Amino acid sequence: MKVKIPSAQKSRIEMIPLIDIVFLVLVSFIYATLSMAVHKGMPVCLPKSSAVKPEKKLVLSVTIDAEGKIYVNKQEVLLEDLSVTLSNMAKGHTDPGVLLFADKSISYQELFKVLDKIKISGLERISLQAEAER
Repeated sequence: MKVKIPSAQKSRIEMIPLIDIVFLVLVSFIYATLSMAVHKGMPVCLPKSSAVKPEKKLVLSVTIDAEGKIYVNKQEVLLEDLSVTLSNMAKGHTDPGVLLFADKSISYQELFKVLDKIKISGLERISLQAEAER
């Protein structure tokens, strides 16, 4: 008796489910990168604002925490040295600017001391950062 063996079909990879998965991964990466704000500062409790727009083209980040400590790109700096540090870090950049992250609990006077030092350093583009209201 002759047994007929069915011919083996070539296995193939289905492209449509693969394309769906690739697009799903691509969309999730795009969404994740768009939702990230450029934040080079220290974590602080920012004030809330209804007209928040993250500025992404500014070079330096200055953070004032709740205790009044000042950080430039996560490096602690004394108030007296702030203008020198900022002017040294801004060298070599075309049209540099500063992202200013100030804790909502600091006094208005402390904020203006830091703003004055930033202006003394020669940086004119300053963006005060805030959280979006929900």
